[in-house]
Amino acid sequence: MSDSSLTLPIVDPSPSRRLPPWLRRELPRGNHDHFTGRLLKELDLVTVCDEARCPNRMECYARKTATFMILGDTCTRSCGFCSVARGNPAPPSQDEPQRVAEAARRLGLRHVVITSVTRDDLPDGGAEQFVRCIEAVRDALPSAAVEVLTPDFRFQPDALDQVIDAAPDVFNHNVETVPRLYRRVRGPQSEYRWTLELLQRVKRRAPHIHTKSGLMLGLGETFEELLEVFADLRRVECDFLTLGQYLQPDTRRLLTPERYLHPEEFARLGRWAEAIGFRHVASGPFVRSSYHAGEFLPGGEASHTEG
Repeated sequence: MSDSSLTLPIVDPSPSRRLPPWLRRELPRGNHDHFTGRLLKELDLVTVCDEARCPNRMECYARKTATFMILGDTCTRSCGFCSVARGNPAPPSQDEPQRVAEAARRLGLRHVVITSVTRDDLPDGGAEQFVRCIEAVRDALPSAAVEVLTPDFRFQPDALDQVIDAAPDVFNHNVETVPRLYRRVRGPQSEYRWTLELLQRVKRRAPHIHTKSGLMLGLGETFEELLEVFADLRRVECDFLTLGQYLQPDTRRLLTPERYLHPEEFARLGRWAEAIGFRHVASGPFVRSSYHAGEFLPGGEASHTEG
């Protein structure tokens, strides 16, 4: 670690409620965003791009990409950072896997990312629907890489193993924040320990699957706490890491950022993560879980951005 900046702590810890200039974005040009939006509406598909009110949505849609959110648009948990609706979800749609695969085919995706709401109401937490979607995408696009971003399946190893055995190319499960803030950010139904055990189980059961995790920054974590999380993730052989700025969605019921990190702080943290062994790191204010996901795999390209 020859870069002397790696030894510096994160600076300027004072909170700020106004968005700094580096968090202002230009709107993309062209009409591809309309094409993507119309296609998703036609196929009656939900995306995390819309439901989580991601700041990258227009960029992603303009690039004819989207992160598919299966199992409906209603979550059974109440995380402090997420704008997805809470309530009693509808039963899984039987033709959803085919609709996801058709959208991926018509968008020409080379790297398909599938996530979901948390479904604690289902016996397997929704694992079977993930498997069916992976299989449908593989049938429609045999050469495409498939990445899943899963919930914890209610800490059920058998459910997790179903998805592992479907052999996605990338298995993503976000740690989201540091242990001290876990209950405030993720709620009482989530555990930091299980996140690590989930990623470890994937690697032990299928060493060829790339594992991935991500954190939101600006919620009150310290530099030292972040380094400890990086070390924990590497101990379970997590391959890929994403670091992004938490931005409060347009709702007052959700957490407010403690501060906004400067892009240089993200660059410094990214160098730290690379220095301790992550194979690929994406670190920046607008980075999200599937940001340029296609670039993480060897020989990949920026074929997918989370909305």
